[in-house]
Amino acid sequence: MNLQQTDAWLRLAAARLHEQATALTRLDQAIGDGDHGINMDRGFSAVVAMLDAQPAPDGGSSGQAVGGLLRQAGQTLIRTVGGASGPLYGTALLRAGAVYARAETPSVADTVAAMKAAAEGIGSLGRSTTGEKTMLDALVPAAAAAQAAFDSGHDESGVLAAAREAATAGAESTVPMLATKGRASYLGERSIGHQDPGATSAALLVCALADVIDRG
Repeated sequence: MNLQQTDAWLRLAAARLHEQATALTRLDQAIGDGDHGINMDRGFSAVVAMLDAQPAPDGGSSGQAVGGLLRQAGQTLIRTVGGASGPLYGTALLRAGAVYARAETPSVADTVAAMKAAAEGIGSLGRSTTGEKTMLDALVPAAAAAQAAFDSGHDESGVLAAAREAATAGAESTVPMLATKGRASYLGERSIGHQDPGATSAALLVCALADVIDRG
């Protein structure tokens, strides 16, 4: 993923989060604080404002440049997104940025490693794992599918297509789950039957990334 693609991904994610803000908030009203869509829309709107304040990306593929932009986006989310989502998604972008920053020229392997690092960062900060009805139920399968596709010789588009499918299925898999982490865990069995808003927004981000890479 080069600098232009990173910029395009953050902008597309922001646009889709804006479009889905009401739907995400409705999901969160059922099992959470009822503000996930509002918070994510606000945070990514701030990310777009940060992007707009910088020179347009020049198409460079420096790992330092990609990593630096992801770190800026992560820091912006931490500052502007309320609740747990800001620190969690911000940490994900910071961890992903650190992976890219170590690469002279980012490769498909770095994209896979960045996805895994993002999921691990969320798991570490939230002290959570899969099966607890959280964003990890979308992100961990996405990272695993990306790794499997990479190991099978797929290019970046194929790797992220696999991640997109796994993230979407992962978000849907949270419907029958009993929440054991976060605000939803307070509801006990009443959390069953609702799709997790965090997993839904996580899948949205993965889908946006796959779509940007598809464009080339």
